Amino acid sequence: MAGGGTSLGCASMNLLELKSIGHGFLGRAILDNIRLAVRKGEMVALVGPSGCGKSTLAQIAAGLIASRHGTVERGYRRSAFVFQEPRLLPWVTVAANVGLGLSGISLSRREKIDRIAAACRRVSLDEADCQKFPSQLSGGMRQRTAIARALVGDPDFVYFDEPFTALDAALRRRMQDLVITTVARRGTGGLFITHDIQEAVRICHRIAVLDRRGHGVLDCVTVPHAPGERSDELVFETARRLLRENPFFSVIEECDERKIA
Repeated sequence: MAGGGTSLGCASMNLLELKSIGHGFLGRAILDNIRLAVRKGEMVALVGPSGCGKSTLAQIAAGLIASRHGTVERGYRRSAFVFQEPRLLPWVTVAANVGLGLSGISLSRREKIDRIAAACRRVSLDEADCQKFPSQLSGGMRQRTAIARALVGDPDFVYFDEPFTALDAALRRRMQDLVITTVARRGTGGLFITHDIQEAVRICHRIAVLDRRGHGVLDCVTVPHAPGERSDELVFETARRLLRENPFFSVIEECDERKIA
């Protein structure tokens, strides 16, 4: 899903800044005093246990829902959102679904066709796949279509809400590499929600841990070296060290907060 960004004078090189964000449902607070900034060319992982408000926070940041308190400053021009579910239009083809990411961009018909084809190739969808309808695709192919739709418009900021859970291990790694190269080559920024600490370590510059009840960011850790320059051994050891030695990361492996007394 693609969309425009409203420039509100984000300080310095920040593409996104969340200031004292608070939100709730049915009189129950789920987010409180959330502060976080994402710089140009930086991917920040947002982690925490199920039910802590990660997806809600990302949707507030993207402007899909309004917060009860606080402000969001967006310094990007164009953004896209990859949800946990593909959210494809079932009555149009893969190519047409991907083309929705070009809404609002002035291109010739030939340019649109070329951009759509290139985006599909980037997520390992071949020409025959582009003419299929969502019902003819596997779950992983539908999610790759959603990723292609998000990237086809060359956004300068992308929100990822656990986008790779439907993919097998090999394809998941390829999509992680796609995120890494997109950020590195184009200076794209992004917010990446995941439950997988190794995934966060592999593709992100920093990892922010959300409190189990959404009461602020407990810690924001900078990962050594740049994404794409980390060996598998470094990724594994860094993730293990964070889980073992950083007490704030222990909340990630806790049960759903609704089960916590």
